Amino acid sequence: MADLGTVPWPPEPIRTDRLVLRASEAGDRAAFVDLLASPEVHTYLGGPRPRAELERELPEVPERWPGSFVVDLDGAMIGQILLRRATGHRHPAAAGRADLGYLFLPRAWGCGYAAEACAAALGWLADALPGEPVVLTTQSANTGSMRLAAKLGFTEVERFEAWGAEQWLGMRPPRPPSG
Repeated sequence: MADLGTVPWPPEPIRTDRLVLRASEAGDRAAFVDLLASPEVHTYLGGPRPRAELERELPEVPERWPGSFVVDLDGAMIGQILLRRATGHRHPAAAGRADLGYLFLPRAWGCGYAAEACAAALGWLADALPGEPVVLTTQSANTGSMRLAAKLGFTEVERFEAWGAEQWLGMRPPRPPSG
């Protein structure tokens, strides 16, 4: 995966009715450790990383790179949105496309935060890279992620086997810029 190229980073924070999408800060480190070490979060992502390893290896300001948004609720990180270029994707429909990923702490599940944050990030991307289709890959067994993909307007391109499970690849057609 690669960053989004010429898109200036970080952008101004993106505000929704309940959330702020922003670049990471030093105060987010503990939440990143919780997110990356969570067995629940990583059920469909190959398993969590060991907490001790994360504590040792994560920089003071983790995940501060173009395309990585912290999802902030009332001043606290509850998740992460990732927008990257799928440069190394093995499937032609996804190769080189903008790729959406997301991780949320279990305490934030079921509240609509993921849909709200992803929609805001996709709106930002439509303004930053007009005409850009977006892909999303998830395990087909991840019913929550499959529902979110449909809600966001992704439609199935293909299914394939990887990492010992069936994967679902969806694409969202380009959206016109909001401006």
